Amino acid sequence: MNLIKYLLVGFIFGVVLTKAEAVSWYRIYEMFQFDSFHMYGIIMSAIATGVVGIQIIKRKKLNDIKGLPIEILDKEKGTFRYWIGGLIFGLGWAMVGACPGPIFILIGAGFISVGFVLIGALLGTFFYGLIKDKLPH
Repeated sequence: MNLIKYLLVGFIFGVVLTKAEAVSWYRIYEMFQFDSFHMYGIIMSAIATGVVGIQIIKRKKLNDIKGLPIEILDKEKGTFRYWIGGLIFGLGWAMVGACPGPIFILIGAGFISVGFVLIGALLGTFFYGLIKDKLPH
């Protein structure tokens, strides 16, 4: 039963992102060329929603679905690694025209060639898992 809920939420999320043109390669290209506010507006709306949601969770001391308190830890100090990680993520996003979530939406929409992007993302995640203990975190 839980699986159906997750699939339904994922389906609705995919439809919303598709209708908002957030998975459009052209919109992503416009964003990286600083030609349009469209994607920046979507990203800023997501950030604002996240900030409000986190504040509600913290102030009302909400519990998760199992009844356990939600614990949100502070981020560790260190800006260099965030800059490097963001740069790598942004370059990948710009090169393929999709960040991780829309990869699945594009495959579901019938863009089978995005399967190669998914394989690359999975391989990158796998290799990161292999070397993460050797990296300066």
